[in-house]
Amino acid sequence: MNNDIVSELSFFVLLAKLGSLAATARELGITPPAVTKRLMLMEQRLGVRLLNRTTRRVSLTSEGETYLSQAARILGDIRDMEESVSSSRAAPKGLLRVNATLGFGRTTIAPLVSAFARRYPDVEVQLQLTDRAINLVEDAYDLGIRFGELPDTRLGARKIMSNQRFLCASPAYLKRHGVPRLPQDLLQHRCILHRQNNDTHSTWKLEKGRKAETVKVHGGLSSNDGDVVLGWALDGHGILLRSEWDAAKYLDSGRLQVVLGDYTLPPADLYAYYPSRQQQPARVRAFIDFLAESVPAATAPRKKPSPAR
Repeated sequence: MNNDIVSELSFFVLLAKLGSLAATARELGITPPAVTKRLMLMEQRLGVRLLNRTTRRVSLTSEGETYLSQAARILGDIRDMEESVSSSRAAPKGLLRVNATLGFGRTTIAPLVSAFARRYPDVEVQLQLTDRAINLVEDAYDLGIRFGELPDTRLGARKIMSNQRFLCASPAYLKRHGVPRLPQDLLQHRCILHRQNNDTHSTWKLEKGRKAETVKVHGGLSSNDGDVVLGWALDGHGILLRSEWDAAKYLDSGRLQVVLGDYTLPPADLYAYYPSRQQQPARVRAFIDFLAESVPAATAPRKKPSPAR
């Protein structure tokens, strides 16, 4: 790949990011007509229109979207290649694109990104929060942070922390409806359902010793937002399946109580996962190390929750 192609890819990525011919000209230190001519030459060579122009803004055509996605990926691969052959002691720098879930990303990962940025000022971090399933390679992310099983066994991964799940409910709910003693008792209770991607959110699996039971629960309230379902449980609407990282403070204060505490549920351990590479860029290694150092301390429960009686 010659330097002209790399320069062309970088030019187009910048133009798409700024969304303006004039702003791109200012950034590159050239005239707007020069930017327009360069874009026209690219489109003539490719035989497609990459951008729709107005007097103030530009927008990507469908071909432009495809070109931008591929260009960003190629430039990222080039950066990674150069870092992989440079000294492993090189200071982390460059762009780091991270994806995390909405609730955990907002409450825990975002503050840690702030601390990471102070430690590594030469790393530019883009944090995207979403609960939808993502493809790290196609979406051009360096790192994904997710609870539970990994979405693709071909990805590299590092476990950041262990995270148990509990069934819990408010004392007011349990006083009105009673405390379940066996998994099958859940069929007589109102359960609050947290819908995530395509998970079977209404099927709860409980184990005790070598015995495993699966219960298909039901309830009148469900949401894809973890904070919403947690709020409903606190309001006394039913029994909720929740992780220790976000329920610990409510269990600690007594606003929620564990039910069926002698049963265990599948864990939702936290992983940082990434496109499998022989040599990770220094910025990715540094961020994963920082997460492993910081997340357990930031999320550790204060004491073991007491079960409802």
